[in-house]
Amino acid sequence: MTVAVQSLVQSVDWLAIAPPVITAATGLLVLVADLFVSEKRKPLLGWFAVAGLVAALVSLLPLLDGDRSTFCLTAVPGRSGACSYSADHFALAIQLLVLVGALLTALLSLPETRQKLPAGEFWFLLLSSAAGAALLPAARDLATLVVALEVASLPAFALVGLRRGDRLSSEAALKFFLSSVAATAVTLLGVSFVYAATGTLHLTEIAARLDDVPAQLGTLVDAGVALTLVGFAFKTAAVPFHFWVPDTYVGAPLPVAAYLSVVGKAVGFSGLILVTVVAFPSYARVWGPAVAVFAALTMTVGNAAALRQSATRSFSAVRLLAWSSVGQAGYLLVPIAAAAYSGNHQIGSTVAYALMYVVVNLGAFAVVAVVSRSHPLNRIADYRGLYATRPLAALSLGFFLLCLAGLPPGIIGLFAKVTVFQTAVEAGLGWLAVVMAVNVVIALYYYLQWTAILFRAPERVEEEAEAAARPRIPAVLATTIGLTAVAGIVLSVAPQLILRFASGTLF
Repeated sequence: MTVAVQSLVQSVDWLAIAPPVITAATGLLVLVADLFVSEKRKPLLGWFAVAGLVAALVSLLPLLDGDRSTFCLTAVPGRSGACSYSADHFALAIQLLVLVGALLTALLSLPETRQKLPAGEFWFLLLSSAAGAALLPAARDLATLVVALEVASLPAFALVGLRRGDRLSSEAALKFFLSSVAATAVTLLGVSFVYAATGTLHLTEIAARLDDVPAQLGTLVDAGVALTLVGFAFKTAAVPFHFWVPDTYVGAPLPVAAYLSVVGKAVGFSGLILVTVVAFPSYARVWGPAVAVFAALTMTVGNAAALRQSATRSFSAVRLLAWSSVGQAGYLLVPIAAAAYSGNHQIGSTVAYALMYVVVNLGAFAVVAVVSRSHPLNRIADYRGLYATRPLAALSLGFFLLCLAGLPPGIIGLFAKVTVFQTAVEAGLGWLAVVMAVNVVIALYYYLQWTAILFRAPERVEEEAEAAARPRIPAVLATTIGLTAVAGIVLSVAPQLILRFASGTLF
């Protein structure tokens, strides 16, 4: 009798793994170069980091031809077994999202690292986190998923607390760290339960073996599926795992808050999609209703809290954006819940919405960074009359807020919301579609209220004082606002570009 022995010899497709490898290698080079570069030349480290992220983006182009897999096990000669890394369309779409988000964050960070943050440490931590975030969507086994999640998360803790001597920054980093560690521990417990029941960590193998799990292990698997989702639900800031978001965003350096709002969410959503749709499709009865409830609670709590922030103009604009990001996370969860009832094709809606969100949310943070240069407290009241002093910044922020609200001329935001709404209706989740519609109306109020403040006439005394003390906008910050505004306009003129690209995001 011939017994097939699984080989541990693995081939490596270096082209497939180029995006995360280039990002990680650039981070290591920056860390080493920081030891030898003089203080005057520290800004060059930032431009080197930007060049590395651009190179990682370029490395995605050769992968568009088709799916590539690597780190594959071979059970029988001539036949490929399960793979740990797959550069399929889904992975490439999320890697594009992550690397674009990291690149815009890097541009946003260049003025900060010249004045307030240690350059070498900052760029190393940012690139390390981006490398983990780029690895995660291509991971096809639970071990690689957890490792990628931690590689993306651990540097982020340090980034949040990087402002030395700042009590708020240290407190935010501690809250972020403790809550994330607890969520990771629960996730690892769930992974161990799944492995005990199936005997494998590869996602496709888990999906196949869950169909034949003995009845006595049913409760173990149910618990494993539920616990595995916890860590990824935490990264998406889904309620009730959202409590770390407001304090973390306010205490973190502004570029780090922007990074967490987009790339951090990309990590959570891509991991959540992989474990639900790829690994646990036969347990949709467990995770489908749970994700639907998460979506309803998340969008409701996020928008209600943001509405409270907008009611008092003394609140921080960053805190308002933090609660807004929680509400937006609820919309992103809707297509994942719908996939439990009507198939994987619904996932494209989440990817399309996430791509839109990356552009407009980072653009909004870029304008917030401009205002913070003259108003360190960054209160909502500080944006009154912004159009009179900085018309282009005010117009850009108004456009970004309208995109987030889903109103013209932010057509891409409207199309993204309609697409997500449609997935809920097609999946038979009418109650979730109603909850989403109510929350969209709630969000309209605080987005439009903030937009209106931008164009109100400033008080005469405030206008003269700001004109005298208004600092010049750094070129890279103006470039970031311009790039995101142009991208938002192009996508609003031709929303089919992003919708068609995301519609191919099938496994």
